[in-house]
Amino acid sequence: MEMQEETPKFPAFPFKPYSIQLQFMTALYNALDSGGVAMLESPTGTGKTLSIICSALQWVVDQRSKEKKPNTAIDQGSHNFDDEPDWMKNFVVPKGEKSPQKKSSTFGYKSVDSRERRTQRNPIESNNNICGRKGGLIKMGSNSTIGEMDEDEEFLVNEYKSETDENGDKNTKRKAAGSSSDEEVDDDEEEETEGDGVFKVYFSSRTHSQLSQFVKEMQRTVFASTLRVICLGSRKSLCTNAEVSKLGSLGRINERCMELQRRKTTKESRSKISNNGVKIQRSKLSSGCPMMKHKKFQRQLRNEISQSDAMDIEDLLRLGQKIGTCPYYGSRSMVRTADLVVLPYQSLLLKSARESLGLTLKNSVVIIDEAHNLADALINMYNSKVTKFQLEQVEYHLTMYFERFRNRLGTGNRRYIQILMVVAKALLQLLICKEEVNSVEHCKVIDAQQTEEPEMCNSSVTVNDFLFSLEIDNVNLIKLKEYVKESNITHKVSGYGAKLNILANGSPQSSAIDDRSVGVEGSIVSAFQAFVDFMFALTNDDTDGRIIVSKKEGSLKFVMLAGEKIFSEIVDQAHAVVLAGGTLQPTEETVDRLFPCLPMERLHLFSCNHIVPPESILPIAVSCGPTGKKFDFSYHYRSSPGTMEELGYLICNLVTVVPEGIVVFFSSFEYEKQVHESWKASGIMARIQKRKRVFREPRNSVEVESVLKEYQEAILVSIDNSAQSHGALLLAVVGGKVSEGINFSDGMGRCVVMVGLPYPSPSNIELIERIKHIEGLGKPKSQCVGNHIYCETPSEAGFQILKCCKNRGREYYENLCMKAVNQSIGRVIRHVNDYAAILLVDSRYSSLPSKRSFADPSSKLPLWIKDRLVSTTANFGEVHRLLYQFFKINKGRKI
Repeated sequence: MEMQEETPKFPAFPFKPYSIQLQFMTALYNALDSGGVAMLESPTGTGKTLSIICSALQWVVDQRSKEKKPNTAIDQGSHNFDDEPDWMKNFVVPKGEKSPQKKSSTFGYKSVDSRERRTQRNPIESNNNICGRKGGLIKMGSNSTIGEMDEDEEFLVNEYKSETDENGDKNTKRKAAGSSSDEEVDDDEEEETEGDGVFKVYFSSRTHSQLSQFVKEMQRTVFASTLRVICLGSRKSLCTNAEVSKLGSLGRINERCMELQRRKTTKESRSKISNNGVKIQRSKLSSGCPMMKHKKFQRQLRNEISQSDAMDIEDLLRLGQKIGTCPYYGSRSMVRTADLVVLPYQSLLLKSARESLGLTLKNSVVIIDEAHNLADALINMYNSKVTKFQLEQVEYHLTMYFERFRNRLGTGNRRYIQILMVVAKALLQLLICKEEVNSVEHCKVIDAQQTEEPEMCNSSVTVNDFLFSLEIDNVNLIKLKEYVKESNITHKVSGYGAKLNILANGSPQSSAIDDRSVGVEGSIVSAFQAFVDFMFALTNDDTDGRIIVSKKEGSLKFVMLAGEKIFSEIVDQAHAVVLAGGTLQPTEETVDRLFPCLPMERLHLFSCNHIVPPESILPIAVSCGPTGKKFDFSYHYRSSPGTMEELGYLICNLVTVVPEGIVVFFSSFEYEKQVHESWKASGIMARIQKRKRVFREPRNSVEVESVLKEYQEAILVSIDNSAQSHGALLLAVVGGKVSEGINFSDGMGRCVVMVGLPYPSPSNIELIERIKHIEGLGKPKSQCVGNHIYCETPSEAGFQILKCCKNRGREYYENLCMKAVNQSIGRVIRHVNDYAAILLVDSRYSSLPSKRSFADPSSKLPLWIKDRLVSTTANFGEVHRLLYQFFKINKGRKI
């Protein structure tokens, strides 16, 4: 009789689900009931996204109905948000479930809370030495006058007081008034909270196109109109300010946007009667961006979003352009009251981003799609790099700033700025001097025959060794981090430095700073950001990551290696975390790297077969070519003329038997170019082009769409005029845009060819450090691989380290290769009536276990391919016969 005993129903599914879709939805629903972590596999093309929507949101609806009371999103004063940004404390919940948003705050961090700011803006209470100026207040000394404020006053950092100062305050703070936040708060806003008892769903994927696809799938269901959905995107995707969006790069757009948010203008607001009956005229700050000046436009944007069905990023951009306001900040302001938040990886996985957005994961369902490389994507977000040029910028501008304001800085500011100067100088000296890092001098040298000078080598060291070698281990980086966050020092220094640059270039003197002309790396703001990010990274535990010192490149990079502590914050807070993907194998690696301590009863695994019948898929391991030459695309043999020629003969045969479109994947752009040039020189390319038009994936991802459009048009022509045309051939690259997220359904991909095994290059130092770390998981620290110097031939160093790895490190390296293979070949077979052949061209796909140096690659293929794989063939003639029969049988299939 109990509700829990009943089989879950999914009425929102827009058509009758297939059995595997029903199994997937039921598994997800039950996993949400239990809580914990679920890893759900469903091959691409089986309706995975729609199944996730209809199952997860149905579960949320069912949970709310079980409460037997209305939506409890409003919980009066029952929460403590002390650890959240102030703009989130001043947020307003709409009074009705679907009513338009009332007033919403603008957005950003504040150094003082709203009560303090109200006091500071009250002229009755500020009776001694507080004097107002532009959007803030200045505390003057007893002998100071307003007339003494010079033109550089706006760059003077507010007085800072830390926990070790004379009053012994527990928390660091700035004593002066005036918010330093990039995004101000409107004091007139009422408070908005959300109840702990309300389940919210966060859906995250890697790219904006994947998020837009998710919203489009949701629009097919009733949830699009019955639940409150908000989609978050980057500034680059949502900026409606033409002067900013034309800057192009994400970094420059972010910098310019934040600069405009800091550039406030003051305007009078309505009067207010104080407690003692005095009428007070209040002033408000208005954003420097024209798209954020009018609050009524922001309210209109929120109202229209609330009254509309689910909107994707493109919809939000068009709406913002129509109204003349900013959809980036408008969408962020609606996160707290949304039932479903659709957001990119970084907004969810980065702790700083979650804090900025005010995301509360308690009682939430977190769904992460395309999770096959989640562990690597997660730790890569916490990497940080600073260059020699950037450090020179930072040291110079810190020195200039300190010299200009040293007599006006308080004790706290003076001390911390000097510490910043010491740290910047130490980092810079490391890249300038000819000596190696002290701790690395005694490390094992991989290449004993090195001929390069030590300063041309790349070194990897632990965080503690790095700090000791620079003699800055006595610096309290935690307190320095707090100072940088609280004081707004980086914006003050970079603002003053940008002004000096303008004056030095002969521009008119102006307090309106615009450093866009300095360039991406040369931007003072980006230089300080890189420096601060790297400095913050040094506060990580010693075993969490490594420092890569590259004197040849002139850079320092912190490489995060440990993801379990980062991800545990999400797992511990959320009610349930769901990892979904076309293939998540091997699941053991993901568990070891992200949640090794999770009890097994809280881990739920599900995997289903493909929706298409067995006769619609023909996977073959091709070990030799038409002339009988064995295929070996390992690094030492793949570039031989004979190997590339034999591959060309294979393609010449395929274009005669495979209809419509063929996609060929190579391991890199360099190798694709090498093969293409070889085929042109030998005349093989001309033979191929007699049967099919040939297209090549461009390096520039912006050009991919136009190439794919031409490729598709060539195939459509071949379908309409089969006698005159035979389709098209696309040469693509593993890891490129074509291999990730592009669908080759029906004639777009009747055959996909994987050339070789795309193992990542062992010359990548970050990769080798990651392999060393994974190899050492679960081992005592004394048994883990130590620091290294990588000199003349880093690939040889990498190969030697790989040979030393016996367990997890070696397994991880193999998994990287096969995950790339699975993603590429999974581009075909997109629906139940689709069909395609999959050719794995390399003898290692079918070699005997005794002959392999690595594990059997075919064992790591998706189940729906592995179960149908033709692993051995007597000769290429058998391959040709199988292909001919396969396409003859499927030729009459209705699509």
